[in-house]
Amino acid sequence: MAKNLLIIGHAPSVNTKRLFESIAKGAQKNNVGDVSITVKTAFEATAEDVLAANAVILFTPENFAYMSGALKDFFDRSYYGCLEKTDALPCAIVIRAGNDGTGTERALTSIINGLRWNLCQQVLICRGDFDEAFVSQCEELGEFMTAGLEAGII
Repeated sequence: MAKNLLIIGHAPSVNTKRLFESIAKGAQKNNVGDVSITVKTAFEATAEDVLAANAVILFTPENFAYMSGALKDFFDRSYYGCLEKTDALPCAIVIRAGNDGTGTERALTSIINGLRWNLCQQVLICRGDFDEAFVSQCEELGEFMTAGLEAGII
C-alpha cells in the first residue's frame, strides 16, 4: 500500500525557498513509487492533509525566536482536527535560523508533543549566515524520510 509523505513549509525568501525545495527534491530522489509526496505551503495545508499522511516534514524560518506566522496559522487551523487522530505520526522539523533557533524548536516540539507526534530524528536547525551545506542537509532529511517510510521503519 502506498504511503504519503506530507511536506509543509513557509519559504518567504530566495534562500528559504531553496531549502524547502531541497527537502522535496531529497524526498523524491530515490523514491521507487511506494511513497507519494505532497508539498504544501503552510497556508495551503489542512488537517485533512495531515490525516492522509503517514509522515510529515515541517519547515519554517525563525521569526522573532518563533516559527513563522504562516506555520502558526497552519497549526491554529488544524490542531484540533488532528488531535487524537494522528497520534504517533512520524515527523521531522527543519528550521532556518538567523540566530540560534532554540525558541522556534521549543515552540514546535511543544505542539508536536501535544499532538503526540513522533519526532523521528533530531531537529535540523540551519543556523547563522546562509551556508550552501544547508541545501544538502535538507535534501538528506527529505531522502531519509522517504526511505524510512518505504522501509517501514518510521
